[in-house]
Amino acid sequence: MRYFIGLDVHSNNTVIAVLDEKGKRVYSRRVKNFIKLVLEELEPFKGKVQAIALESTFNWYWIADGLRDQGYQVHLANPSANKQYEGIKHTNDFSDAFFLAELLRLGILKEGYIYPRRERAIRDLLRKRLMLVRQRTAHILSFQSLYNRVKGCSFGGVMYVKRLKEDEMDDYFEDENFALAAKANIASIRFLTQQIEKLEKTVLKKIELLPEFEKLKTVPGIGNILALTIMLETGDIRRFPKVGNYVSYCRCVPSERSSNKKKKGENNRKNGNKYLGWAYVEAANFARRYCSKAKRFYQRKSAKTNNIVATKALAHKLARASYFVMRDRVDYEPERLFG
Repeated sequence: MRYFIGLDVHSNNTVIAVLDEKGKRVYSRRVKNFIKLVLEELEPFKGKVQAIALESTFNWYWIADGLRDQGYQVHLANPSANKQYEGIKHTNDFSDAFFLAELLRLGILKEGYIYPRRERAIRDLLRKRLMLVRQRTAHILSFQSLYNRVKGCSFGGVMYVKRLKEDEMDDYFEDENFALAAKANIASIRFLTQQIEKLEKTVLKKIELLPEFEKLKTVPGIGNILALTIMLETGDIRRFPKVGNYVSYCRCVPSERSSNKKKKGENNRKNGNKYLGWAYVEAANFARRYCSKAKRFYQRKSAKTNNIVATKALAHKLARASYFVMRDRVDYEPERLFG
């Protein structure tokens, strides 16, 4: 007798549901989130477990790794792709776990990508860097806004703000309260800059670009950090059969639901990888400054629409180019991208 297991993983507990090969519910139990307790519940079925399914939630690392270490075949379910019938009167954690087990038994489970454990920590380190960069940007904008409110004119560029020191704020602001607020911004900016540089040095020291990603740096706007981000967030490029699949995963395509040639709303525009979406927007912002062809494309788009749409359109172009650069291991060719 073979068994199929579904796990509904929460922040502090996991619901285990076991089906036999005929679809009969054999066992269910809720346990606390300790891998030892989960393995103890699965022990009576060990050797007969065909596979285990769990959803790709925020905390799947510990349980997926723990089960795979014990020889279980683990499948990571895509929550947005595996939807239960909306007319069901009553659902709970146990029905959700049995639903995953049933999809697994029928062979129709829509799966996510289990990222290799070895690179996972470095990928999360780069995600932490992105969080710190956004926080630093918020403080820079806050300081510039404060200066504009008090002085009535703009202060200067981002790089100039980054070079400021706390003791200089008394010279810029006569009111001690405004000066104190500015000092808080500058102190935060300097601290976050130190942490960002520390993370970048660690990442560059611990991992190098793989051969298939090395040519990413030939794409305008993509340097060492962005290339590593794209490499670690993309994983195996072969899991995307077509360029459209990859660009959609990068959140570089519009989301729209239409009927009779009329827009009726939007679909799941958050479906995909937000970190890749950020990476290609960053690349687009650099490319439009330093690449003449990218700049002309951006100017044409912004003249017809607006700056945000033009930036996303350029990010879409760069994502498409990067797909072929990674898949075919060739240099970036601007003529093929922009004509």
